[in-house]
Order: sequence, then C-alpha cells, then structure tokens
Amino acid sequence: MEMLLDLAMTFWQWTVLGVLVLAGWLVNKFDKEEEVLIDFKYPEMPKMQPVPIATKDKGFWKGILMWLMGSRKWVICEDFYYTIGEEQYKIPKGFEFDGASVPKFLAMWLSPTGVLLMGGLVHDYVYKFACLKKKDGTNTIRMNQSQADKLFRDICIEVNGFKFLNYLAYWALAAAGFMAWNGHKKRGTHI
Repeated sequence: MEMLLDLAMTFWQWTVLGVLVLAGWLVNKFDKEEEVLIDFKYPEMPKMQPVPIATKDKGFWKGILMWLMGSRKWVICEDFYYTIGEEQYKIPKGFEFDGASVPKFLAMWLSPTGVLLMGGLVHDYVYKFACLKKKDGTNTIRMNQSQADKLFRDICIEVNGFKFLNYLAYWALAAAGFMAWNGHKKRGTHI
C-alpha cells in the first residue's frame, strides 16, 4: 500500500487525471438524463486560424517565457452562427479568443480547443463584450459574468455530454473568472 501511495505522489498529475476520469465515469454512469438545458445548436464548426505567438525579436528569455506561459490564440475567419433556443446569434469574423482556460498541467490532456471549444468560444465572446450578438447584428443580449459562466457550462454539457468535467470547469470560472471579466471591463470592451 505504501508503494502505491508513493507512486501516486510521484506521478501526481496522472493521479489527478485518474481520479477525475473515474469521477466523471461515475457521474455519467448514474446520471442517465439527457436534458436540453438551452438548446444550443450550430450548423457547422467555426472556421478559425491560429494566431502566431510573437516570440521573434523579444530576446531569448522573454521569448521562452512567452512560449511557456502564453496561450495560443485563434481568430474566427468567417462569421460563426449558432442558436440558443429559437434565437439566432453570431460571433463575427475577426474575433480573437484563446479557447477554454485550461491550467498548463492539464493542457496535455484537455485541449483549450478540444471538447470545451464551443462553450469556450461563446464564453470568451461574452466575457469580452458582456453580451451575445444577434445574427442580424442589430440587437445584443446583455449578460453578466455569472450568466456567462452558466452559459459556458450548459453549452459544454449539451455539446460534449461530460457533466462532471463541465461542472469542474464552471466552478473554476466561478472562482477565478472575475480576473478576465474585470480586465475586459477595465479595457472598455464591454458594450
């Protein structure tokens, strides 16, 4: 038993992953409800392109720091359309985002643009502008941080079906998302 504990402590990342996978499996096994939370739909995946990480001419150490600590950004290449319930919305071409904010030690297993992509894209847009943009572009639906976090959770649950994972991401947003929300607010991006 002592050897197992030593291995679990030595390879703590794998232990955390194993516990999360096991907990997720248990939740999915015993929760058979296929609930429609917000009726999120999209006709096709968003067309997006990676934005280069500008490490050139930054100097060796600053470049290394940017490479290790920075996150990949993506830009939407064509307007992305989706519906929530009966209402149609869009994320306009040119919007830049970084996907779901996944801690670096988990990023090797959980890509920011993997199973959390759709929720992360809509959530990043709402965090930046504090609203959803209707398809015709004339009206916006204002949202606060709590509503944006719940929207992320519900979109992810409907898209990927991993309830436990999505609740963990939601709780992380509820605990630390205020930094990004307030940062956008200070920069004046909220509509």
